[in-house]
Amino acid sequence: QVQVVESGGGLVQVGGSLRLSCTASGLTFADYAMGWFRQTPGKEREGVSCISREGGMLYANSVKGRFTVSRDNAKNTLYLQMDSLKPEDTATYYCAVLTIHRYGGYCNPWPALDGVGYWGQGTQVTVSS
Repeated sequence: QVQVVESGGGLVQVGGSLRLSCTASGLTFADYAMGWFRQTPGKEREGVSCISREGGMLYANSVKGRFTVSRDNAKNTLYLQMDSLKPEDTATYYCAVLTIHRYGGYCNPWPALDGVGYWGQGTQVTVSS
């Protein structure tokens, strides 16, 4: 049984930092590309970042230069370091396991909702001004 669990969200002031973590169990973590998505009320969930099984990283333009994705395959854990946070980064953040069938462990194409095999429960990030 696959389980995906995020942690690390919270309330932070503009310009501050947070680090999200995501631990996946019940699968061979190192085989999968992993993604971070976020969602605000009334809007569609959007891709934020992706990291391939080999560590190649991609970012949405809105977070490029401020967010850093990484993974520790020995710990089955994915991270998202978020710096220089802005109010528009406020959202629920979701960790996603991208399907082998569609992505083969890589981030091409850019992660889409229908390419996600497993979701975490989400963690709230609130950036206050």
